[in-house]
Amino acid sequence: MHSTHLDNTFHTRPVLRSDSDYTLPISVLRHLRGSGKAFRNIGPTQVKHAQRSTKDAARQQGKKMEYLEMCTRKNMLSVATGAGAIYLLYKTIRAGLNSPPFSLEPVSIARLAIEPGNFGVKDSGELRRLLVSLNQKQDDYAKSMILHSITRCVYLLESEASACTYEDIRQVASALDDKDKGIKIQALNALKAFAGIRKFKIKIQEFVPKILEMVTTIWDTELHIAGLRLLNGLPLPDHTHPLLRRMIPSLMEILQAESTLTQVQVLKLLSNLAQKEDLLYDIMNCQVHPDFLNLFHASLPGNLLYEMLVFVEKLSEGRLTPQYQSVHWEYNELSLYEALFGEDSHLADRLLSLIIHPEEEVQIQACKVILSLQLCKEEEAKFSRQRIDCSYFDEDDNP
Repeated sequence: MHSTHLDNTFHTRPVLRSDSDYTLPISVLRHLRGSGKAFRNIGPTQVKHAQRSTKDAARQQGKKMEYLEMCTRKNMLSVATGAGAIYLLYKTIRAGLNSPPFSLEPVSIARLAIEPGNFGVKDSGELRRLLVSLNQKQDDYAKSMILHSITRCVYLLESEASACTYEDIRQVASALDDKDKGIKIQALNALKAFAGIRKFKIKIQEFVPKILEMVTTIWDTELHIAGLRLLNGLPLPDHTHPLLRRMIPSLMEILQAESTLTQVQVLKLLSNLAQKEDLLYDIMNCQVHPDFLNLFHASLPGNLLYEMLVFVEKLSEGRLTPQYQSVHWEYNELSLYEALFGEDSHLADRLLSLIIHPEEEVQIQACKVILSLQLCKEEEAKFSRQRIDCSYFDEDDNP
């Protein structure tokens, strides 16, 4: 009786399975079929609740699958991107290693510099290859890149650079006559690299007039920096002094109108020239702008202030030499001398503000200049008394 009632009750429930709103999964039906008591206690409300829970679970499962699918796509994209980058890197390195004889690839130069077998033992021929290619007809861009690579080779492959000849230096220097400004700059950089090798310094001195002409006639910051760096790395022979004397006004103009890097380089050159007795007066009497002392403002970069103070120290030391004091010099009103050492100069005020500068080397150099100026005043007063005494005795000898 109980079994018959259970079977009848069981067979009345498939109506729920045919209705899309009350569809139960097979696992739930099996569970119900296995427990008659539990099955008899389920009503329509419980069925609807179970179906709703089942739909929610299915919806959550679908979202999880979608999320997993999305993550998988992202991961695959990342893997593909990484693999592509590695492949491109591999192709780049391989192209650099297998570059043609006159390729401009910089990879090979860096590789040669770090290989253990190339330190003073093995000649890679890289620098010679570049010099040969420079002698061939090239467009402006290729020529500029070749000169740039030559500069890098000279710095990185010292043994190969030392084996170069004077003819190689002349070949690089011939690029100074090129019409393209970028080629001129790269040629100056290459000569600066060769100037670091002692045996080439004298040879490169031959091109000082050409370099000075470029620096003082072509108004370009990069060219000024490259040219001045080269000049500061070379000894300036006496036969260049007449040319340097004519260039001093242009150098002073560059000092007052250019960028900080250019100003630092031109100050180093002027400090060197200030130590030449036959050029000191020309520097002192050179005309400057009325606001020249603004170059001592405490807000300027420390390296510029330091070089300015060194320049003033060299000028002050030059004034103390017997040769300079033995002549009564006359200066124009707008001269550098009047701006720095004249009676109306405000240099002392500028120096006092630099004594408390944050950078120690500026403080020390400012103190040196102050002491030098004080010594100059004492020496000038002493020399003036000697002149008065000499003139007094001369009057006694000639009644």
